[in-house]
Amino acid sequence: MSSKKQKLKIIPLGGLNEIGKNMTALEYGNEIVIIDCGLSFPEDEMLGIDIVIPDINYLLKNREKVKGIVLTHGHEDHIGALPYFLQKINVPVYGSRLAIGLVENKLKSHKLKNVHLQKVQPRQKIQLGVFKIEFISTSHSIPDAFAIAVETPVGVVFHTGDFRIDYTPIDGQMIDFHKIAEIGKKGVLVMLADSTNAERGGTTMSEKSVGDTFEEIFSTRKSRIIIATFASHIHRIQQIVNTAEKFNRKVVFSGRSMLTVGAVAQELGVMSLPEGIVIQEKEMNNYPDEEIVVVVTGSQGEPMAALPRMASDDHRTLDIRKGDTVVFSSTPIPGNEKLVGKVMNQLYDKGAEVIYEKLYDVHVSGHACQEELKLMHRLVNPKFFIPVHGETRHLRKHGLLAEELGMPKENIFIAETGSVLEFTEDSGRLAGNVPSGQVLVDGLGVGDVGNIVLRDRKHLAEDGLMIVVVTLKRENKKVVAGPDIISRGFVYVRESEDLMAEARGVVDKALEGCTDENAKEWSVIKGAIRDSLKVFLYEKTKRRPMILPIIMEV
Repeated sequence: MSSKKQKLKIIPLGGLNEIGKNMTALEYGNEIVIIDCGLSFPEDEMLGIDIVIPDINYLLKNREKVKGIVLTHGHEDHIGALPYFLQKINVPVYGSRLAIGLVENKLKSHKLKNVHLQKVQPRQKIQLGVFKIEFISTSHSIPDAFAIAVETPVGVVFHTGDFRIDYTPIDGQMIDFHKIAEIGKKGVLVMLADSTNAERGGTTMSEKSVGDTFEEIFSTRKSRIIIATFASHIHRIQQIVNTAEKFNRKVVFSGRSMLTVGAVAQELGVMSLPEGIVIQEKEMNNYPDEEIVVVVTGSQGEPMAALPRMASDDHRTLDIRKGDTVVFSSTPIPGNEKLVGKVMNQLYDKGAEVIYEKLYDVHVSGHACQEELKLMHRLVNPKFFIPVHGETRHLRKHGLLAEELGMPKENIFIAETGSVLEFTEDSGRLAGNVPSGQVLVDGLGVGDVGNIVLRDRKHLAEDGLMIVVVTLKRENKKVVAGPDIISRGFVYVRESEDLMAEARGVVDKALEGCTDENAKEWSVIKGAIRDSLKVFLYEKTKRRPMILPIIMEV
């Protein structure tokens, strides 16, 4: 190898022009280190899809280069794709005690063994090939969040992770300004920074302000209080527990992820529960309503989560009673507004009082607003800047913010998922793309549902299905039985007998037209049935169901 330094490549494989699915690869020579490996949740048109994970084809082709994965924190959009990644590329994973605790749990449920998981402390340094990596404490909506500084042969790369600046954190764990300033003073080549709230002016309120609102709600309500929040929002749950203790209420946890994350957090000492304060769902009836608070999943309106099931009378043990106070301690993720609105309406119908962010300060963001972002830029003072973690508008707004702070426009890179950014000690450029995108997970199938399958699902969902069954004689292709027509999701057959009779006539006519030798092929016969029915049904109904001819021979 020559003494000339190679270029550092930074390759975002997720988290740009989207919310979630965060993953970034740093490549130098024959070595790659990965920051985060997250998932995102499906969009409305992804019918039946469970989760979305990054396309890692580039890393699979370079698997021998991958030295390890480092985690900024334990949210699903940063760790959720790890089981799928580690099945294909088994490398060490480094993260905080909580992040690793949550990953351990995840790997158990996927029955993945022999993975090297390493817990690291704030300010700890590890060496992965040529990369010297340091973990720095920050504040976020989950404990034990890190920014990550990576020392490379051409300079330091600083990744903020998801962060906000909270001067009164619930767990007392302050963002490590001293270390960030020290790294900034030594010189940072490239900064990648959280852009989720780049559109919002001012600063993010402290998590403590939510605790004050809880106290106000608890002091004035004599009903049961039901609070929906993210299971991973341990600081929020801790505040609910603290307020419940102050007002002599017992706490009930409901929802699988709430119980799982709570158990991990308690085991690691990240959350403390006073003895005897937590009771089981079945014990609730032993206490009056004014002595109960229920903490549930479902703040995003997810149909299978605890609160939406309670709202639709579908929960095994819990229901909504008239007079209950229900608090949505979250803000809807873009795209979930309708789901959340539907649950709220169901709760109102049942006579509950519903409290949400527009009415009370029952939620604060875990992400930095503009003034906090400016402070981070000033402390780190990077030569080059890549906004990450956000949709296009967030990235562009963050780029403009950096310009306002005096950074030359040519040093700011608004990249996309799959972009390759190359850096030397004093230059940076966009240098093409690698294969990237999204892999859809449906049940046990990973990547087997693509655009064509989704298109078919959309077609079936919008227009339904019509199956035409015809039995033909093998020798001369004459009709022996049928055509029988089965309709699913198109029309109700018993109320559309005339339409079905006409449709059978159209199929008969199409079969009569198949007279020459060429038309004896099944594909030709199926095509004739499909084409004639398509035209007929559109004329009659202005709908285009999927038409599936089935031909049998005797």
